Amino acid sequence: MDERQALASFAALSQETRLSIVRTLVVAGSEGMTAGAIAERMNLSPSNVSFHLKELDRSGLISQRRESRSMVYTAGYDTLAELVKFLMEDCCAGHPAIRSSVEQRDTCCPSPDVSNQDGVRA
Repeated sequence: MDERQALASFAALSQETRLSIVRTLVVAGSEGMTAGAIAERMNLSPSNVSFHLKELDRSGLISQRRESRSMVYTAGYDTLAELVKFLMEDCCAGHPAIRSSVEQRDTCCPSPDVSNQDGVRA
């Protein structure tokens, strides 16, 4: 990711509604959500959501696909990963272990924790 692309992504994410939409789509996974479902979940008007979806799509942070008569939106996981990588590119010169731990993660979701019998993480 070059600086121009990173700036476009950060600009898109710097608005509260758009950040919430991206986070909602990340949770939705590859199944995605329709604009109507996003609007309903976030208690926003369809036109408001449509405006924000257009900006997020333009930045590459989300993508869309047609399913029957609906457009389904999903998080742009590759772009989000590249954005994080862009942030970490010059990171941690004094602490390379921090950068390597970020780069070695296979997934964006934490693995299941092992808890003791009291439900406290071990």
